[in-house]
Amino acid sequence: MKQYNIYNIEWHMKTIVIACVLLACNIVCQAQNPDKIERKQLFDYKWKFHLGDTAAKSKDFNDVDWRTLDLPHDWSIEGKISPENSTGGEGGYFPAGIGWYRKTFKVPNEWKSKKVSIFFEGVYMNSEVFINGKSLGIYPYGYSSFSYDLSPYLDFNNENVIAVRVDNSQQLNSRWYSGSGIYRHVWMITTNAIHVADLGVSITTPDVLPKKATVQIKTIIKNETGSAQSVVISARLADGNSKNAGHSQIKVELPANSEKEIAQTIEVPDPLLWTPETPHLYGAQIQLLQDRKVVDETKTNFGIRSIKFTPENGFQLNGKIVKLNGGCMHHDNGCLGAAAFDRAEERKVELLKEAGFNAVRTSHNPPSEAFLNACDRLGLLVMDEAFDCWRAGKKKYDYAQYFDRWWRRDLDEMVLRDRNHPSIIMWSIGNEIVERGSPEAVKTAKMLANAVRQIDPSRPVTSAIVEAGKDWAALDSLMAGHDVGGYNYHLWNAPADHQRVPSRIIVQTESYPKDAFANWKLVQNHNYIIGDFVWTAVDYLGESGIGRWYYSGDVPGEHWEHDLFPWHGAYCGDIDITGWRKPISHYRSMLYNNTEKLYMAVREPDPAPLEIKTTWWAVWPTWESWNWPEFAGQDIQVEIYSKYPRVRLYLNDKLIGEKPTTGEQEYKATFKVPHSPGKLKAVGVDNEKEIESAILQTSGDAAKIKLTADRKEITANGQDLSYVTIEITDSDGIFQPTAANRLNFKIEGPGTIAGVANADMKDTDPYAANTRKAWHGRALVVIRSTNDIGDIKLTVSSNGLSGAALIIKSFKR
Repeated sequence: MKQYNIYNIEWHMKTIVIACVLLACNIVCQAQNPDKIERKQLFDYKWKFHLGDTAAKSKDFNDVDWRTLDLPHDWSIEGKISPENSTGGEGGYFPAGIGWYRKTFKVPNEWKSKKVSIFFEGVYMNSEVFINGKSLGIYPYGYSSFSYDLSPYLDFNNENVIAVRVDNSQQLNSRWYSGSGIYRHVWMITTNAIHVADLGVSITTPDVLPKKATVQIKTIIKNETGSAQSVVISARLADGNSKNAGHSQIKVELPANSEKEIAQTIEVPDPLLWTPETPHLYGAQIQLLQDRKVVDETKTNFGIRSIKFTPENGFQLNGKIVKLNGGCMHHDNGCLGAAAFDRAEERKVELLKEAGFNAVRTSHNPPSEAFLNACDRLGLLVMDEAFDCWRAGKKKYDYAQYFDRWWRRDLDEMVLRDRNHPSIIMWSIGNEIVERGSPEAVKTAKMLANAVRQIDPSRPVTSAIVEAGKDWAALDSLMAGHDVGGYNYHLWNAPADHQRVPSRIIVQTESYPKDAFANWKLVQNHNYIIGDFVWTAVDYLGESGIGRWYYSGDVPGEHWEHDLFPWHGAYCGDIDITGWRKPISHYRSMLYNNTEKLYMAVREPDPAPLEIKTTWWAVWPTWESWNWPEFAGQDIQVEIYSKYPRVRLYLNDKLIGEKPTTGEQEYKATFKVPHSPGKLKAVGVDNEKEIESAILQTSGDAAKIKLTADRKEITANGQDLSYVTIEITDSDGIFQPTAANRLNFKIEGPGTIAGVANADMKDTDPYAANTRKAWHGRALVVIRSTNDIGDIKLTVSSNGLSGAALIIKSFKR
C-alpha cells in the first residue's frame, strides 16, 4: 500500500485570492519593510519582433523598424495555413521558422546591490538569450521554464537590451501544433544576496485529520555574500478569507556563500480541505528578516488535502474514493495558437469543468503556470506529463535528440515548479515510448521515476503505455517501474491483467471517444481502475484529420496515412475549438455525473448515394438540429441520452414512441423519425410521469446575428480577454444550425481582435483576422484589452443579415 499525502502550490502569478491572503499577512506582520522593490515583475510589454534570422544580438542593433508587441506571442498562428509549410499535417500546416525578440529597458540604481534574473515560462523552441550582446545560454525544450542571472551584465548608466533568438526551423519536431515564439510570460526577478532560492519553497501536509492538519514548509535559503549571516525565517498562513491560520518563526545561521533548507511545521485547526467541488486554498507568506527588516519575501498558495492509491480502493481524495473522468489536452488555445494568456488558460479549465470532467492530462508536456493555477482555483485534478519521447524519437527533430543531455534538467524543472499545486495528483514521465518493449526502456523508466521521487515522494508516477505491435504481457516489467499503470486504448484487458498482477493500479491514459460507455463501466465496476482519460477533451490544432468523418469518395483512412489538407487540426474532442460541447460531451458527462439527465441530438443522415465513414477517434456526426429539408419524409435517427428510466419523443406534439434508456440501453434511446419541420421534443419519464424535456426546433432562413460575451468587463492590462460567441438565428430568434454566412468584425475603443474561429478544421481562413465564416451556425471572436480604459464596441455584420453589436467595458482593477 502506498500513501500519497498532499503537495501544494507555489505561485509566481498574483491572483485575487493570493492578494487577499497576503494583505492580511502584511497587516499582522510587525517587520518593517522600507523602500521595498517588487520581487517579481511582469516583463511582457513593448518587445520588438522580427520574423526571420538576422544578426540582432548586439546592444546597438537598430530594431526601429521591427514590430512592437506584448507577450505572450505565437507567430505561427498569425501565418497562412498552407500545404507548403514545413510543419506538415502534424503541425497543422502552419509556418514555423526563426524569429527574434528584443526589449530595451533601464535598471534603477537601487538594483546595484541586488541579484537580478530573467525568468521565461516557455519559449518554443531552441531559444538563445542575450543581454547587451552577451549570450546567456541556449534552451532547447519549448515547454520548460528557465532563468538566467543578469547581474554581471547590467549597465546602470545606459539602456540595456535583452535579445532572444527562437529557432523552430528544424521540422518536424512535434506531432501536434507547437506554435513558435515566446508564448508564455516573462518575468524580471530581483532579490537581495540573502534570499529564498528559485523554486525553493515546498509545502506539504503529512497529516490531515478532520479537526487539524499539519502543514510542513521547507524553504531553501541562499546566502550569496562573502560572510556569515544570521536571519529569521517567518512563515505565516492564512485561509482564503484572510483569516490567520498559523505562524512559525526560526532563527537561522548561514555560512558565507551557502544555502540551507529549513523545515517549519504549523498546525492548522479545522482545515478547509481542497477538493474539485470545494477547491479551498490557503496562502503562505515566507519572509527572511535581518534586524526586523524584510530582506526577501515569497508568496505561496497551497491547498490542504490527502491522496492515496491502492488496488483495493483505487484513488482516494481526503479518504473518499474518486473516479477520474478525465480528458487529455494539448497546450494550444485554438484561434490564439499557443499564446498562453491567463484568461485563455483559465477558460480551458472552465470548459472542462462545465463539460463534467474532473481531471485533465497535460499531454504531452508541462502546461503553463496559469493553467495549473486555474486548476487549483476552480478544482480540476491534474496528471502532469513531462515528455512525448525518450531516446527513440517519433519525428526527426523531436526531443529524443536532447533527451540524454536535458532530461534531468527538464524533469526537475517540472516537478520543482509544479510540486506545490494541490490539483496535481500524478506525474507522468512519458507517452507511448517507442522503445517500450526493450530492457533499456525499463531502466529509463526507473531512472525517471526515481528522479521524480527524489523531489516529490508524495505522488505516484505513471506514463502512458500502448501496445501497438508489442506483446502486452511482455510490458509488465515496464509497468512495474511505475506506481500506476497507464493504459492507452487497452482498458478492456484490465480484468485479465488484474488476475495476473493483482497489485497493479490502472488508469486509462487515452481512450477512443466512441468507447465512452464501455470504459465508464469498467471504471465503475473495478476499484483498481481509477479512471479514464479520453483523447481528447478539446479539439486542437495539428495532428490534422484525427477524429474526422468523411464521405465515400473522399480520401479514406486514418490521419497518419495520408496528407489530408485542408484538414489542419483534430476533431476528436468532446468540445470544439470555439468552446461548443459536442453531443458526445453531454453523453460522457451524464455517465459520470448527475448534473444533466436529458439531452437530444440528431445523427447526420447519409447523403445517398454517398455514405458517411468514421475513423478510429471519430464519433458519428451528430447535431442539435432539426433542419434537414433535403431529407423531407425520410427516416432520420434521433438520439436521446437520459438518466431517466424511459424517454418519450414527440414531433409537433404527436407521440412518436417511448423507449427505455437504462441497463443494456447504455442510457441511450434511438428513434427513426420521418423528417418534417416543426418541434421535436424529448421527455424524460419516471414512474409514468414526464419530468424534463429537451426541444429542437426547425428554424427559418438565416436572418439575425446573436452575440454572447463570456465576460462583459475585462481588465485594461493589455492581456485580458473576452470570448464572444456568434450565433446565427432566423427572424424569430431560433438558432439556424446550417448557417455558413461570412461574418465581418469591427472593433472600436481600447481593444483589439486577438483571434477568430469556427469549428471547421477544414476552413483555412486565417485565425488572426477580422472576418470568418460561420460553421453550423456558430463562430467565435476573441477580444483583447489594451492598457487603456473605456468601452470596447464589437460590431458584427454579414450580407443579408441584421447586424449586431455589444459593449465590453475595460477598466483598471
